[in-house]
Amino acid sequence: MFAIEVTTTFQAEHALRLPGGGEEPRHAHDFQVTVQIEAEKLDALSTVVDFHLVERALEGIVGAWRGKCFNDIEPFASTVNPSAERVAERIARLLLAPIETFEGDADRGLRLVEVRITEAPGCLAIYRP
Repeated sequence: MFAIEVTTTFQAEHALRLPGGGEEPRHAHDFQVTVQIEAEKLDALSTVVDFHLVERALEGIVGAWRGKCFNDIEPFASTVNPSAERVAERIARLLLAPIETFEGDADRGLRLVEVRITEAPGCLAIYRP
């Protein structure tokens, strides 16, 4: 089994909606996101997948959130509490379609293993699809 990780950072705000109503004060984080992708077999270039493809796919997701507040962006604006755990889950779900295109012609067992997001030093959330 082979694996790669790609990491990026972005700044965004959020405010968790509290049980019983209300929400915590809006505040910003410098989020660090790391995605891990694995494959049973390497591609024709002897890679899991080109790092640049993953970087572009990840930037296509977090770039839309950079400098914004999750509470103002769907699905966080209405139904999903914008916790780090849910942000990691959303990133994973949005990465699934691009990862399918990375597979190419051969079934190499390519899959997203996990998305890790750090919102502050020592505070890490992980989502494994």
